[in-house]
Amino acid sequence: MRAVSKGLASCHLCHKLVPANEHTCPRCGSPIHVRKKNSMNRTLALLCTACICYIPANVFPIMFTDQFGNTIESTIIGGVLLLIQMHSYPIAAIIFIASVMVPLGKIFMMFYLCWVAHRGCDASARQLTRAYGITELIGKWSMIDVFVVFILVALVNLGQILAIRPGIASLAFAGLVFVTMIAAESFDPRIFWDQQEESNDREQTHS
Repeated sequence: MRAVSKGLASCHLCHKLVPANEHTCPRCGSPIHVRKKNSMNRTLALLCTACICYIPANVFPIMFTDQFGNTIESTIIGGVLLLIQMHSYPIAAIIFIASVMVPLGKIFMMFYLCWVAHRGCDASARQLTRAYGITELIGKWSMIDVFVVFILVALVNLGQILAIRPGIASLAFAGLVFVTMIAAESFDPRIFWDQQEESNDREQTHS
């Protein structure tokens, strides 16, 4: 049984159940909505923006290393290959998974969830909601690469001998992670439960 069927709504911030006709949450004061308005449209627009950010984040240099007057450009993939050549396989795997696979996987998973919410499928609402929760959780770890770059910039500065500067890809990558996080927040997984209850009602009507 859904809360909305009982005339209740959940606060998006503190998750308190309140009457659906309330405009603000009595606990935290946040606006109350039975469902997030235009959830699908906002999520798809943000995902398209994330796809645009993904290209420069992986094509352009994420940092520049100035050493003895020479400048070395490093992309995310280039850094992973360099770590592999240095036999730092665990670090290379962490950077590759967190900076390449996780953002791409999150984008594809969010597109899939939007497609399921639009077209419907036989998967249970519980499984889809769990997949959404996992996707939202692991997506935040994508910032590890940006953190590494800015920590190096802050710590490594030896004048004319060695200096590290962030590249344009670091801004694109930070934008990519930020946009995908907002996209996940914009999506309303309660759509799956609405569809499941509607499907159950149709089956009961036909039977």
